[in-house]
Amino acid sequence: MTPEPTPAQRAIGDFAPKLVELTDDILFGDVWKRTELSPRDRSLITVVSLVTSSSFEQLPNHLRLARQNGLTETELKEAIIHLAFYAGWPKAMSAIQVAKTVFAEHQ
Repeated sequence: MTPEPTPAQRAIGDFAPKLVELTDDILFGDVWKRTELSPRDRSLITVVSLVTSSSFEQLPNHLRLARQNGLTETELKEAIIHLAFYAGWPKAMSAIQVAKTVFAEHQ
């Protein structure tokens, strides 16, 4: 039985296999598995980083992962609201629209 492809494999596997390897083996296979931070904390840090860097294309998958890792919709929305004053209003407005779309999937 063939394992299901990872998100990176599905997105860019045939185009950039080395980047997939680094993503799967190093980022998610090592860094995300370290016990010094919980997966919940790593997800919150990642979502915040994506918002502050305007990396909105990556945000939907990480919002979904954050929910799987125990963050609530309310907590994630509150983090984005909080960032409006530190990262900028346009970034928060863009991020909250992405979150609204992602969270609508679960309703």
